[in-house]
Amino acid sequence: MAEGWDRARVVALAPDAASLRAAQSLASGGSWPLTGAGDGDAVWGECQGSAATPYRTAVDLSGPAYRCSCPSRKFPCKHALALLLMWSGDGIANHAAAPDWAASWLAARAAKAGDATEPKPAADPAAALQRAQQREARVAAGLAELDRWLCDQVRQGLAASQRSGYRHWDEIAARMVDAQAPGLAERLRALAAVPHSGPGWEGRLLEEYALLRLLATAYRGQQALSPELRDTIRSRIGFTVRQADVLASATPVRDHWHVLARRDLDQDRISTRRVWLRGARTGRFALVLSFAAVGESLDNSLTVGTETDADLAFYPGAVPLRALVATRYDTVEADAPPGAAISGLLAEYATALGQDPWLDTWPALLEVTPARAPFPCVSDAAGDALPLHPGTAGCWPLFALSGGRPVTVAGEWTPRGLRPLTAWAPGGIVVRL
Repeated sequence: MAEGWDRARVVALAPDAASLRAAQSLASGGSWPLTGAGDGDAVWGECQGSAATPYRTAVDLSGPAYRCSCPSRKFPCKHALALLLMWSGDGIANHAAAPDWAASWLAARAAKAGDATEPKPAADPAAALQRAQQREARVAAGLAELDRWLCDQVRQGLAASQRSGYRHWDEIAARMVDAQAPGLAERLRALAAVPHSGPGWEGRLLEEYALLRLLATAYRGQQALSPELRDTIRSRIGFTVRQADVLASATPVRDHWHVLARRDLDQDRISTRRVWLRGARTGRFALVLSFAAVGESLDNSLTVGTETDADLAFYPGAVPLRALVATRYDTVEADAPPGAAISGLLAEYATALGQDPWLDTWPALLEVTPARAPFPCVSDAAGDALPLHPGTAGCWPLFALSGGRPVTVAGEWTPRGLRPLTAWAPGGIVVRL
C-alpha cells in the first residue's frame, strides 16, 4: 500500500473552499458503509447520500485520479476528498481486494498506462519528412496572410478595433489553425479583449501587432538564428516537441524543487494547470504544465508548499522554463522560501525578455508588503513597488494575511502587473490566493 499522505496534502487538492467544507463534514465516517484501501495504491468507498444507491468513489493514488458516481463536475469531488481525508487520518482499513466496480476502473487505468509504455512501430522516415515539409509550407503561407492582415489593421487605424466583434479576431485565428500554427491562433484570439482593457489599450494592441509581425519575420529568417532562438520561435508558432524527445535529449537537472504556485486555466474545452517550481540549490525556475479535457482531472502530484527532490528535463528554447518531471525521489513539507527584492525580479525579467521578446509571463518570488493605496500594489524594503494585475487588484486574502506586514509572495509578473498566486504567513503557513 502507498505511504499515507498528511492532511495538508489532501487539503491542497480541494478545488475550492466549499468542496473542502463539504468533504470535512463527510469525513466523520458515518456516511460510509464501505471503505477500503488496497496494495495497488488506491482507496475506495461507498457514501450514502440522499439517493437510495450510495455514491461509489475510488481514488488512484499514483495520479492521483478520481472516479465517483455523483453528478458533481468538480475534480476531486467532495466524496473523493472525504475519502482521502479519512485515509490520511488512518481511518480506512486495508483490504486486499477492491469491489468489482472499483477493481474494473483501476484495471482499465493500469491497462491504459501499459499501452502508453509499449513501443510503437517506427514511422516511415520518408512519409514523416513529406508531412514536415507540407506543414512548413502551410505555416509559411499562413504567416504571409497574417502579414497582410496586420498591415491592413495598421493602415485602417486602431480605432476600428473597439467596434469590431470577436468574429473579427476569430476569422484570422481560424486561418492560422488551418495553417497549422495554433500558437498564433491563441495569441490572435487573446487580442479581442485588448480594445476593452482600459486606458492605454491602443499602445498594448500595437505592441501585440508588432510582436506578431516580429514572429512572422523571425520564422522566415530562422536559419540565420541560433538553435535556441529558433526553438523558441517555432514553439511560439505552435510546433510541439514530444515529451519522449525532451526526456531523451535534455540533460536532467536534479534539485530540491520548491512548489511555489499553481494556476488553472480553461480554454477551448481544455483545462491547463501551470505549476511553478524553484530549485533550492540552483535557484532556477521551472514551469510544469499539465492538460485535461473538460470533465477530467488535472495532475495533482505537485502540491503547493511542498519540496520535491526530482530530476527535471527542460524543453529547448532561448529561455528554458517549461520542464517535465523525469524522476521523482522524495517529497516533503517545506518552509517558506526566501523572497527576493523587486529590483532583482525586474532585472531577471529584462534579461529574459532580451532573449525571448514574446515572453509575457515571468515567475515572481518576493518579500513584499501589500498596500491598497495609492493603488493596489506590493512594495519591498527598498521602497520599490509593483502594481497588482487588474484581474487580482481586489485580492483581499493577500491583504488580510499580511495585515500591513511583509509576507513572501509567489506569482506571475506580467506587463500589466503582478498576479499573486501563493503567500506565506509570518508563521510559515502557506495560503493559495
